[in-house]
Amino acid sequence: MTHRFGRRTALGASLALPLAGLAMPALAQQGFPNRPIRMLVPWLPGGSSDTHLRVLSEIAGRKLGQPVIVENKPGASGTLGALAMSQEARADGHMVGQLPITVFRLPAMTRRPTFDPMADFSYVLHLTGYVFGVVVRADQPWQSWAEFVAFAKANPGKVTYGTPGVGSTLHITMERIAEQLGIEWLHVPFRGGADNIQAVLSGQTMVNTDSTGWAPLVEDGKLRLLVVWTAERAKRYPDVPTLREVGIDIVADSPFGLGGPRGMDPGVKRVLHDAFKEALFDPKHVETLDRFDMPLRYLDSDAYAAFARRTFEEESAIIRKIGIRMD
Repeated sequence: MTHRFGRRTALGASLALPLAGLAMPALAQQGFPNRPIRMLVPWLPGGSSDTHLRVLSEIAGRKLGQPVIVENKPGASGTLGALAMSQEARADGHMVGQLPITVFRLPAMTRRPTFDPMADFSYVLHLTGYVFGVVVRADQPWQSWAEFVAFAKANPGKVTYGTPGVGSTLHITMERIAEQLGIEWLHVPFRGGADNIQAVLSGQTMVNTDSTGWAPLVEDGKLRLLVVWTAERAKRYPDVPTLREVGIDIVADSPFGLGGPRGMDPGVKRVLHDAFKEALFDPKHVETLDRFDMPLRYLDSDAYAAFARRTFEEESAIIRKIGIRMD
């Protein structure tokens, strides 16, 4: 079955065609970096990704001797930062950004992809992943995942669920769940986690699917966590089952890292790698990861590039199987 996105799903941002351009010649820069570094964060401010990348950038900036300035580029399911990097002609190391898993997924969802994950980026290092879960407002009648599923099956098309965007891991996984369980529900994409949470609190949507930006509201009793998507139960929520425990053989944690424009000089990439690796393992940053239940999953540049190739192949296969298209 092919899913096409018209009136029921708004993309919220269009992808522009990449600009032609070649990377600069190999850079043996003296005193790199010699100006502030732009960190492209493809989400709205305030979410788990934005918060952790701001802490990472602050620490890495001190090690590099130049500030790492966060620039938010929300929209297009977290791929606008990658699009900007693919259009950047200067691979001099002064632009880096998060490469969320949607970077490896969206090119398979369109006939005219705007970037090539295997050709357009320099892979610096892998960082972490997420704990995803499904939450509902605490005054909803469903006390468990099983009760929620029963309602969704009995009311096809009535359950609305929010995600950070079309093609996001949250969207793809909810559609995989629906396919396995024979459920029809309605996807409502948002530009970021804050909007997604506000929608479920206000009743605009019935379900929120996202990373642990919902955790304070769960702990305050305003939201109820029904299921998590990790391989094992989350440490902070030992009473909440995983998808596997409720009979759905899916693990989804959307791992990601940092990259830059293609053609980055190996020496420049090494400087960036070393600074961000130190920042990744810095106690202040590790504390931030723990606050959002984000596991530390370091890979060096070569291992991350190999991981990216495998991920691109795997995600493309999933897209072809479930038939989700954006055009």
